[in-house]
Amino acid sequence: MEPAFVWTLIALLTVISYASRASFILLLSNVTLSRRIQQGLRFVPASVFTALAVPDIFVRSGTIELGLSNPRAAAAMVAALVAWKTRNTLLTILLGMAVVHLLRLAVLG
Repeated sequence: MEPAFVWTLIALLTVISYASRASFILLLSNVTLSRRIQQGLRFVPASVFTALAVPDIFVRSGTIELGLSNPRAAAAMVAALVAWKTRNTLLTILLGMAVVHLLRLAVLG
């Protein structure tokens, strides 16, 4: 590909991306959302994160694996429990990482 084509493509994609995001701000800036919709929108980031993370954690070779043979699944379940009980982000990350690494060592070793 020629450099001029690549830069033109990057510029066009930038404009399209910006326009698609700015359109919501510009078109809906005078719209007042109901309290119920605002409350529902609070859950969008968590829902998107879950939709992206869950398949990567629990699906291996096209099948769902929930047992100890899947270290990521076990670590995610431990991390979820720790997060729920303690609400401590650092502890959740550290224990989740510890579980995944210990199970990988156990499975590989």
